[in-house]
Amino acid sequence: MINKVHHIAIICSDYEVSKAFYTDVLGLTIIREVYRAERLSYKLDLALNGVYIVELFSFPDPVKRPSRPEATGLRHLAFEVDDLDKVVSTLNNKGVEAEPIRVDEFTGKRFTFIADPDQLPIEFYEK
Repeated sequence: MINKVHHIAIICSDYEVSKAFYTDVLGLTIIREVYRAERLSYKLDLALNGVYIVELFSFPDPVKRPSRPEATGLRHLAFEVDDLDKVVSTLNNKGVEAEPIRVDEFTGKRFTFIADPDQLPIEFYEK
């Protein structure tokens, strides 16, 4: 019935800052960018390794997230990586600080979190 995750939608508070974060820092590529005048909103479609995964939206005065990350709703966005140490080093070189690396008690895999410009938790989980 369900084939795969089609995309994740994110509403940001500062479109240009978030656009730069998701493209320049995380390395997602732009598929298309549309300004929807009737909604005063940008919609940016982003891909990872050629696969469409994220819609980035801007809206006037979006409501703030109640807390991080235990608010009701989407908890975090997670990316699989081959080399967690390399990812953390690359992020640090781009001015993004990661939490200390932890180990998943059930899988034994290493992971860490960063925050996007709106404090959305983003996880990097080592393959």
